[in-house]
Amino acid sequence: MTDKKNITSVITGDIVQSRHADSAIWLAKLKKVLSQEGKSPRTWQVYRGDSFQIEVKDPASAFLTAIRIKAAIKTVKNLDVRMAIGIGDKKSASNRVAESEGEAFIRSGETLETLKKSKHNLAIRSPWEDFDKEMNICFRLASIPMNGWSPNSAELIQILTNNRYLTQKALAKRLGVTQPSISERQNRSHYEEVMELEELYREKINRLMTEK
Repeated sequence: MTDKKNITSVITGDIVQSRHADSAIWLAKLKKVLSQEGKSPRTWQVYRGDSFQIEVKDPASAFLTAIRIKAAIKTVKNLDVRMAIGIGDKKSASNRVAESEGEAFIRSGETLETLKKSKHNLAIRSPWEDFDKEMNICFRLASIPMNGWSPNSAELIQILTNNRYLTQKALAKRLGVTQPSISERQNRSHYEEVMELEELYREKINRLMTEK
């Protein structure tokens, strides 16, 4: 039985096609996103060159963190990222996140291995099987546009997920493009639909966390 007072979430991932890009470029982008959640190595670690793990203490924010990681990596041409979200208890903490133990860590690690075999790039495993089934279908559908983000679209998503209420005019000025170009990038990336899924995910997790 999962102790909801001690529940956390963990994202374990690896960079797809990492050898096709300068590691210094994508690594800096990845570390910048991971550092938003806390300090390394207690909260996050990059290991084995192109693998990483991060604890997102609020499970309701795990999908948003995954979107931000995805966008950061997709700003580099020909790169992608594979991620598994695990939710569950945290039984023991360590000064290095990769050495911590608990259901969240086990589920995240095991799910990443299944992703490698299934050729999908995003999945979740939690204490709630019905929730997992629904979300994993949604993730596979959302991955269709997300996997196709161009570097320009990914850059826009990266900005928007950190500044949700920027106007298209402000975005156009920031990126040095026209306002119609911003609108086209948003539509092509299916930004609105992805963020609607993020809101749905957040609502469902928060409800599950408060249920007795």
